[in-house]
Amino acid sequence: MLHQNSLENAAAAAARGTAGKKRRPVSVHSCNFRTAGRLSNEDARAMTELHETIGQHVASVLDSHLGTSVEIKLETLDQLTIKEHVAEISPRCLVVPYAGAAFFVELDNELVYPIVDLLLGGLGDSKPADRDLSEIEEEIMQDVVLLIARQCRSVWQLPEEALTVEQRIKPAAMQAAFSTSEKATVLRYSVQCAGNTSSFRIVLTTEFLNLLLKQVKQDVPQKKQRVFTLSMPPLRERILDCDTAVTAELMGLRVSVRDLVGLQAGSLLKLRAPIRNPAVLTAGGHALFEAQPVRNGSQRAAQLMRRARNTDWGQGR
Repeated sequence: MLHQNSLENAAAAAARGTAGKKRRPVSVHSCNFRTAGRLSNEDARAMTELHETIGQHVASVLDSHLGTSVEIKLETLDQLTIKEHVAEISPRCLVVPYAGAAFFVELDNELVYPIVDLLLGGLGDSKPADRDLSEIEEEIMQDVVLLIARQCRSVWQLPEEALTVEQRIKPAAMQAAFSTSEKATVLRYSVQCAGNTSSFRIVLTTEFLNLLLKQVKQDVPQKKQRVFTLSMPPLRERILDCDTAVTAELMGLRVSVRDLVGLQAGSLLKLRAPIRNPAVLTAGGHALFEAQPVRNGSQRAAQLMRRARNTDWGQGR
C-alpha cells in the first residue's frame, strides 16, 4: 500500500509540474531560397583575407612588369547568379577561364588598353577604343593573365598544373560553367595604374569556392601568416631609395696634355675658366643645377642656383 501511494504522489506531482510550465512558442520563418548557398560571415571573412593577399601580390608583379606604380585593392565580395553578373559587365570585357572554367578573371577595357600601351613603350594614357581587341593585343594580355594566375596559385597553395590558362571567351559563354540556380562568387578589385582608375574581377564557381574554403580551414596557421605578409614596395619607391653618384664640377674644360704631363705636387693648373662661371651639379651623369661651392659647418656643400640648361631631368613628373 505504501508503494502504491508513493507512485500516485509522484504522478500527481509530475502532472502539476507539467501544467505549471508554459509551452515555448514555435518559431516559424519564411524560407528565402535566393539565400541558399550564401557564404557564412566566417567564410566570407576568410575569403576576403585570402583574396586581399592576392591583390597585393598581383600589384607587386604588375608594378615590376609594367614599370609603373600599380595599386590594387579588394573592393567587394558578392554572390549572385551568373546571369545577373554577365548582365552587369561589358560584352567587350576581357574574360579568361582557368583550370577548365573552375574560375574566371575579367579585365575591363579601361584597364586593358593602358596596360597594352605601357607594354608597347607608351605612357599608359591610352583610352578604351570603340572596338574589340586585336589578335596582337590579346596575345600581349595573355602574359598578364598568366601573371595573375601564378599569384592566385601561390596564395591558394595549389599545384601549378591545376591552374591552366585557356583562351579568351565572350562574357555570355561563362554561363555554361554554372547551373541555373548556382551562385557565382565575384571578387572585385579596384586598380590604380598610370593615372587611370579601373578594375578587374575574379569569378569563382561554387565547386572551386568550396575547395578553397576546405583548404583554408585545414591550413589556418599558414593562412594567417599569408594574410599579414607585407608586399614588395612599388617599383617607384624602390627606385627612389637607390644611390646615385652626385658631383659638382666645371663642365667642358679643355687642358693641354703638356700641362697635365708636367703636373707635380704643388703645381698650379690653369683651367682658363672665368671665376664667375658656376659649377654644375650632376647626378648619374645628368646635369641638374648650376651650383656654387660653399661650406656647411665643417663639411663641403654646393648651393643650387638655377636649373641647368638643356636638361629634361624631372620634367613631366
